[in-house]
Amino acid sequence: QVQLVESGGGLVQAGGSLRLSCAASGRTLSSYSMGWFRQVRGKEREFVAGIRWSGSSTDYADSVRGRFTISEDNPKNTVYLQMNNLKPEDTAVYFCAASFLGTRLTTITAYDYWGQGTQVTVSS
Repeated sequence: QVQLVESGGGLVQAGGSLRLSCAASGRTLSSYSMGWFRQVRGKEREFVAGIRWSGSSTDYADSVRGRFTISEDNPKNTVYLQMNNLKPEDTAVYFCAASFLGTRLTTITAYDYWGQGTQVTVSS
């Protein structure tokens, strides 16, 4: 079992930055690919960013590429999502997820564990 707890969400003005954290417990993340997803009420959850378990590659949704960066700190068992130049359309609940030896970063069903989410609100 892996428990994931997100933090770092909040209210920010357009153009601002936030860094989300996803702290894991129960298992080391070194064997897990990690993803960040977001969901607006009434809409489907969508992929934002992911990093493969080997740390060899990352992937981003086109809407955030160049503005968001996913990274991991294995000694701290934590994954981060640095979000810069935020836009009102980035407003959503952000979830982190873990996929054991996963390769399909963008696929929701590939993930085994999910956090509870953290709200990000970007004002115009």
